[in-house]
Amino acid sequence: MKITTMRQIDRWLGVPACAALTLVRRCGDLWRHVRGPRPPSIRRILFVKLAEQGATVLAYGALRRAVAMVGAENVFFLVFEENRFILDVMRVIPPENVIAIPAGDFGRLLGGTLRARRRLRKLRPDAAVDLEFFARSSAVLAYLSGAAVRVGLHAFQDKAPYRGDLMTHRLRYGPDLHAGDLFAGMVESLAFPADKPPAPARQLSPGQEALPAFHPGDEEVARVRAVLRREARAGEGSPLVLLNANASDLLPLRRWPAERYVDLARRLLKRWPGLRVAFTGSPEEAPAIEKLVAEVASPRCFSMAGKTTLRELLVLYGLADVLVTNDSGPAHFATLTPIEVVTLFGPETPARFGARSPRTHLVWKHLPCSPCVSAYNNRLSQCRDNQCMQQITVAEVLARVEIALAAATGDSLARGGRGV
Repeated sequence: MKITTMRQIDRWLGVPACAALTLVRRCGDLWRHVRGPRPPSIRRILFVKLAEQGATVLAYGALRRAVAMVGAENVFFLVFEENRFILDVMRVIPPENVIAIPAGDFGRLLGGTLRARRRLRKLRPDAAVDLEFFARSSAVLAYLSGAAVRVGLHAFQDKAPYRGDLMTHRLRYGPDLHAGDLFAGMVESLAFPADKPPAPARQLSPGQEALPAFHPGDEEVARVRAVLRREARAGEGSPLVLLNANASDLLPLRRWPAERYVDLARRLLKRWPGLRVAFTGSPEEAPAIEKLVAEVASPRCFSMAGKTTLRELLVLYGLADVLVTNDSGPAHFATLTPIEVVTLFGPETPARFGARSPRTHLVWKHLPCSPCVSAYNNRLSQCRDNQCMQQITVAEVLARVEIALAAATGDSLARGGRGV
């Protein structure tokens, strides 16, 4: 299902659903006030993060804190089926604790959501942590899970999208707070009462934790090596730079012009005669990627788009030396591998969404209009001319790649890369 369609569903169905459930919640609050408060005991925690694999990586610290509180067997995660891959790779909670909803079309989405709700009601989580930025669907699912304690963002008097009043622990969106710290703070909020919103009105502990390393099996590595040899049509041992010239439909403004990637590839190949360049992408993007490879017109440039599964893409990252990518999911889940990552930021800020890895090299122009998207505007912008990306020059990126290559391959590129 297209991102635009999902946003429309979230708006036109989510707003009335949040309003109706808010009324139900307030009636229930009146009854509980008459009956007397019963402080909940938190034994099971549910996370709700339907989309965005990159943000799920940033939530690793929050997941670790929840595991420390109640044990991995008592932590659950609700996610779209298409996005569960990164949870399986991080191995922070058992695979059977991931509740996946298919999002192929509206019928499958509705059926999967109803099945997920039935499972959640059987699990009876004590707390639900909504990691989405003002999405109505996640707020509704957190409320319908039956969790007595619900943590999530609340609009208050800010100009944020309406999604009712369904959280017991309501956090204000802090535009200067890194997403990883925000997610960790949500988990910390579970230990405190919610009688003085916004909660928590206190200093948050940094959410940064060392990410787990991705360890593929020998057979996986052998398969990806074979694909590389077939597509590269070249010998082993030379450094490999990957170019991800794509950005998800969630935020097209994040795209760096495709012709800049072509120019970058040509300059890389000219500067280092032994180097190879591979363009990556999904199967749907493969035809467009093949055109870019044809424009580069070098036997040392080839396409890996659609040639691997998502898991095998991580294997590829482990075999390559440098990844150049727009601000998107690959910039984050590549941090689970040894690859050096050059990430191009524009309409969003690395201060909030930058990958926390010593192997990440950031490029951002700091224009006065950037960032222009945030949780306050549902990550929608009126901008139709992304100067924040267009003003990033090929020379700037090439300089960062040179630094990243030196870190990846040592003093001399002649010594080769990671032995591909």
